[in-house]
Amino acid sequence: MIQAEQYPSKALADAVEAISSLPGVGSRSALRLALHLLRQPAEKIHRFAAAVDNLAEGVHYCKTCMMVADGDQCSICSDPHRDHNTICVVESVRDVMSIEATGQYRGVYHVLGGIISPINGIGPSDLTISALAARTDAGKEIILALPGDVEGETTAFYIYRQIEKSGCKVTTLARGLGFGDGLEYADPLTLGRSITSRQPFKP
Repeated sequence: MIQAEQYPSKALADAVEAISSLPGVGSRSALRLALHLLRQPAEKIHRFAAAVDNLAEGVHYCKTCMMVADGDQCSICSDPHRDHNTICVVESVRDVMSIEATGQYRGVYHVLGGIISPINGIGPSDLTISALAARTDAGKEIILALPGDVEGETTAFYIYRQIEKSGCKVTTLARGLGFGDGLEYADPLTLGRSITSRQPFKP
């Protein structure tokens, strides 16, 4: 909790507290950012605040893949030129953005919203696995593009068990990524090669 008496203004203290609530931002960095905003024209601050405020009402989740969208369906799922028979399963929205940046994938996605992590109290029912299972059938390919650590492998194995009887093809990324590396930290070239060189999933 930010102590307001440490600052010359309560408004400044409130701003520092709000900014420091973001992950990876300490109170010193938050103060530096707040002071930077103070040096900006008022209209620029208002635009910044309005853009952040609009996240609460203006951003939705795609009813098909759970990606962030401006409406009921994201631009990827609504694109008729994408391969809707190939579904890449990822942990987060950030992973979709990383894969899209490679320019090597033309299928669609399914965002789980996390991975199975008993130590963090996250079980299968906390993820969108049941919605994924409803999208699978024979003739489709499911690419499990999940982290290569223990939790990611556990999640991939659980998903495989849930969809293996559907008759779909299940693949995984070629291991060009280090153990435990997240997709968001992979360079586009390595990630792109991992997608195009994907392999059958082996439980």
